Amino acid sequence: MIILGSIGIILHQIIQVYTWIVIIAALITFVQPDPRNPIVQTLGRLTNPVFRFIRRYVPTIFGGIDLAPLYIVLFLYFIDLAFISQLVNLYNG
Repeated sequence: MIILGSIGIILHQIIQVYTWIVIIAALITFVQPDPRNPIVQTLGRLTNPVFRFIRRYVPTIFGGIDLAPLYIVLFLYFIDLAFISQLVNLYNG
């Protein structure tokens, strides 16, 4: 049980970090930074494959705004709340 709880805590942290990466990548598109910037390239490499996957199956453009980052953040929040919290509860309980 302790191992599952520890895995749950690690997965929770990974989800939190990736959620912030998605949020930062979404916000940075509003200022249109230099695409050669290493930080912008790293954010793109980390988020664009997931954005493309979501855009392939779900319409994400509404009123000129791309909602793919919002869908990803909500999905990650759901996974964290529904599954990962159960693993953490095994550790704490």
